[in-house]
Amino acid sequence: MNKFISTALFLLWFAYGFAQTASNHLTQQEKDDGWELLFDGETLDGWHTYGKDTVLGWRVIDGVLYNSGSGSDHGGDIVTDKEFDNFELYIEWKIAYQSNSGIFYHVNEEAEDAIYKTGPEYQLLDDVNWPDKLKTYQYTGANYAMDAPVNAKVKPLDEYNITRIIVDGPNVEHWLNGVKVVEYELWTDTWYKHKNAGKWKDTPHYGIYKTGHIGLQDHGGLTMFRNIKVRRFVKKE
Repeated sequence: MNKFISTALFLLWFAYGFAQTASNHLTQQEKDDGWELLFDGETLDGWHTYGKDTVLGWRVIDGVLYNSGSGSDHGGDIVTDKEFDNFELYIEWKIAYQSNSGIFYHVNEEAEDAIYKTGPEYQLLDDVNWPDKLKTYQYTGANYAMDAPVNAKVKPLDEYNITRIIVDGPNVEHWLNGVKVVEYELWTDTWYKHKNAGKWKDTPHYGIYKTGHIGLQDHGGLTMFRNIKVRRFVKKE
C-alpha cells in the first residue's frame, strides 16, 4: 500500500475514533450556532420523570444514558426540565433486541397521565426482530400512529443511529441517519382529520401544544442514548 494512502487512512481512522469517544460535548462552532447539551454524559441533571420531580429507573454508564429496560405505558418516561417551541434536536441512540422506545416533543405534564397522550412521538423500534406484524406507522422514524417513515434505514443493533427532529411552527421533519423520512404539518384540517380517525381520536390533548418538554420513553426493552443536543430558532412567518 502506498505510504501516503496508508497515512491518510490512519488519520481518518484516528479522527473517527476521536469522534466516537468525544461524546456529550459541544464544539465551539456548535456553541456559536446556538446548540446546548441536554445530557452531560455524567448525570441526569436537567431531566425528571414525567409528572414527578425525580428520575426513576434511568442510569448513566460510560457517557451513555440507559432507560430501565422494563418500562411500561405509565413507567419511567423522562422529560427535560426546560420547554421548547421551535427547535432542532440531535440525538444518537441504539436499541436492544425486540425493544421499543420513542422521542417526544411539546409534552405537557399537566394535561394527561401519560407522556404519549400529549406529545407527538418519533418511534424507535427493533424493526427487524419485532415479533408481531407492524403497521406502517410503527416502524422506526415514524410519527407514531400518524405518519409512516419513507426510505428509513436503521443500523444494526450494535451501532448508533442518528436522529434529528426539526419543529418549525406547524412544520415537523423526522430525519434518520441523514435521510428525511417523515414530514408533516400540525393543526391543519388534514392533520385533525387524520388524528380523529385513528389511535388518538379519544385523546383530546394529543399534539395540540405549541411548546413543551422533550421526552424519552422507557416503554419496553432497553434503549441507549448519547449526544443529546438542541438548538432553538424563531419560527418561519
